[in-house]
Amino acid sequence: MTVELICVGTELLLGNIVNTNAAFISEKCAMLGLSMYYQSVVGDNEGRLEELLKTAWNRSDVVILSGGLGPTQDDLTKETAAKVMGRPLVEDARARREIEDFMAKRGRLVTENNWKQAMVPKGSLVLYNPNGTAPGIIMEDGEKCMILLPGPPNELVPMFEEQVYPYLHRMQPEIICSKMVKLCGIGESSAETKILDLIERQSNPTVAPYAKTGEVHLRITAKAKSEQEAYRLMEPVEQELRARFGDLIYTDEPEVTLEMAIYELLKANGLTVTTAESCTGGLLAGRLINVPGISQYLKEGYVTYSNEAKEKLLGVPAETLKRHGAVSPQTAEAMAEGGAKAADADLCIAVTGIAGPDGGTEEKPVGLVYMSCYCRGTCYTEKNQYTGSRSKIREYSVASALTLLRRAILDHF
Repeated sequence: MTVELICVGTELLLGNIVNTNAAFISEKCAMLGLSMYYQSVVGDNEGRLEELLKTAWNRSDVVILSGGLGPTQDDLTKETAAKVMGRPLVEDARARREIEDFMAKRGRLVTENNWKQAMVPKGSLVLYNPNGTAPGIIMEDGEKCMILLPGPPNELVPMFEEQVYPYLHRMQPEIICSKMVKLCGIGESSAETKILDLIERQSNPTVAPYAKTGEVHLRITAKAKSEQEAYRLMEPVEQELRARFGDLIYTDEPEVTLEMAIYELLKANGLTVTTAESCTGGLLAGRLINVPGISQYLKEGYVTYSNEAKEKLLGVPAETLKRHGAVSPQTAEAMAEGGAKAADADLCIAVTGIAGPDGGTEEKPVGLVYMSCYCRGTCYTEKNQYTGSRSKIREYSVASALTLLRRAILDHF
């Protein structure tokens, strides 16, 4: 079955609010196995909404609208949808009572325009709304349906999960489930090459790579009649990915980030870490600090942007800086070793580079970054050359530094 989404509201077109409803509904429809080929945003204009609704109704099995069910004159979704479907509006007694109760509990007076929300297209299925005054509506016509939902996410989300999702699931008994396998230390093209045979012969389940900043995520997707059956289908594919990528995989949990995985490694091995940063200017420490509980393992963070700071705080020899420069493998290693000693930490991850847009030379261009992880007497050092804006170079540097830190822990412990 095909589904189409129309989000109504001039405020969406003006960028006054972020359209989180579209992302939520799209994800839920994908889980249900519904194919969504079109999404639209239209302002509070009856003519344009009517034209769009007619087009959507002609080409899709399910049309979902969000927004425009309020009590004011510019809330036209219900009226326009009823017109397109050829249905008169009639008052729903329960909807009227629920509006009265909702307003009374909050000590608010019911104004005349609130009763507009109790009017529903004749013959429709009403989705009563305990979180607001606008009920949702489902209008059926043969095997097709049009679903109207309130715009506020605190009303739309529970209404969809509790009433619309089960309704659509009955129409489309197969569901789609996905699992994400996250990798670091490998590029998207290399990752795809390693699974090209799986991609070429896939049917159900499927696997596809997605590039993230400094990472690659592999999404496994299966269609089945139940979640349990879908995960059973995905299991052999996940095991094959683990056999091919090994410890490049850092998690298969959707909410786990790379810094969270590093935290678990530090915790499991009883290790402490510090950071020594130049071009990243504290972003690396910031990523680690995102993780609750990291304070037990992250001892200190040094931002040593100048040569003087590198000498003073990290003990980088002046001769090293003079001979090799601030952006060099020798300086990165000296920063890492010096940071570990200064903080009395087991590990120190250091980054130094040229983020641009100025400061590059032919020998050392913008985007050149060295990083080193000192680990109880051993330095793991990398050279990277990035392209892009200053912020992008810094973001990629942080992602690579976290990957190097993880690699050092795995190799050494």
